[in-house]
Amino acid sequence: MKKKLVVLTGAGMSAESGISTFRDSDGLWEKYRVEDVATPEGFAADPELVLNFYNQRRRELLNTKPNAGHIGLAELEKEFDVQIITQNIDNLHERAGSSHVIHLHGELMKACSVRDLNTTYDISPENPDLHIGDKDPHGVQLRPFIVWFGEAVPMIDPAIRLVEDCDIFVVIGTSLN
Repeated sequence: MKKKLVVLTGAGMSAESGISTFRDSDGLWEKYRVEDVATPEGFAADPELVLNFYNQRRRELLNTKPNAGHIGLAELEKEFDVQIITQNIDNLHERAGSSHVIHLHGELMKACSVRDLNTTYDISPENPDLHIGDKDPHGVQLRPFIVWFGEAVPMIDPAIRLVEDCDIFVVIGTSLN
């Protein structure tokens, strides 16, 4: 029986792939106020700014590739029962071949409606931008499927259960702030 390996990853994991981090000295929070682009209140005040912010993040993601760290974790599945818990909103773990990934803070390549944060819609790499007027099947405005400041983290309980039941726990690329 394979040992259960749980890996918690943060922004440092994807930085080597060219993904902008939020908290570094030249990070995104130096250019944008958190309150403006990463809160429900910011979205209500200026939805176009928020949609454009995440459209830029999505376009950046589409021009990156998994790095050796992502690929190495995927390859560990040969020897271990690997579960990834990531604070990252990118899909680089999946693109590297990891089979079991929990996204704590949402997923950049998905959308949800402003009324239903639990039903997600895949965003096509060929048409990656969300706009005002893009609506779900019920006619409700779509927003990025991102856990914003002030919102509950829906995947925290499954992540806790994984950590409680693992044989080995590894933390990569996060300050845990």
